[in-house]
Amino acid sequence: MKNKIAIIGGGNLGVSIAEGLLKSKFCKPADLTVTRRKLSALSGLAKKGVNVLGSNPAAVKNSDVIILAVKPFQAADVLNGIKKELTANKILVSVVTGVMIDEMEESIKKKLAYFRAMPNTAIAIQESMTCLCSKYAKPDDEKFVFEMFSRLGKVVYINENLMDASTVLGACGTAYAMRYIRASTQGGIEIGFDAKTASLIAAQTVKGAAELLLQNGSHPEQEIDKVTTPKGCTIAGLNEMEHQGFSSALIRGIMTSYNKIK
Repeated sequence: MKNKIAIIGGGNLGVSIAEGLLKSKFCKPADLTVTRRKLSALSGLAKKGVNVLGSNPAAVKNSDVIILAVKPFQAADVLNGIKKELTANKILVSVVTGVMIDEMEESIKKKLAYFRAMPNTAIAIQESMTCLCSKYAKPDDEKFVFEMFSRLGKVVYINENLMDASTVLGACGTAYAMRYIRASTQGGIEIGFDAKTASLIAAQTVKGAAELLLQNGSHPEQEIDKVTTPKGCTIAGLNEMEHQGFSSALIRGIMTSYNKIK
């Protein structure tokens, strides 16, 4: 059993993963280590019993599963600094955007269980969408990593050549959804609600709409048809949004983000 987990990089995503693992009770605080140069930034986790270290090699040496959560330009140097401690019985999970498994293997020059995972910041509240791919992983390794991220939201295995696309749709997608909610809130204020009430209605409506798709397995158009009536206000609003380029703007935004990663 892989009991001890180290998160290398206590930034926004690294801390979100740690918070999610604690809230889901996937691991005990004492079995979780998070690293960062500025340890004061991890004081909240330390108070919960999590091990916080300034040394990446020490964290890796005492852990079974290592989650790499640093910035892309830092990945090569960080991997070079911990490769001595990355033995064949350990699992390496990278949540670093744009860094391929072959690049990690080239840095480490060892054969071990490599994973790439692309979660989003909702992992802190166990509502992430995480995409996974792996190399050299045994069935038990795959089961462990899948279960770990399943405690933190929805999980799907994909081919590595789709990881950049998953970053845009699943991680950048959080920001796209937030921008929709913000715009919807602003519209709500224009038609009479105060900002707090409008934000609540907009956010819960989006959450409910998403749950309809997840629980019913239905297509968005099926759910749209249930809301639109002949000559009604819903279809009038939808058509006006399309006249203004709503769907086209969103698709073009997704493609622009994707081309930026590529």
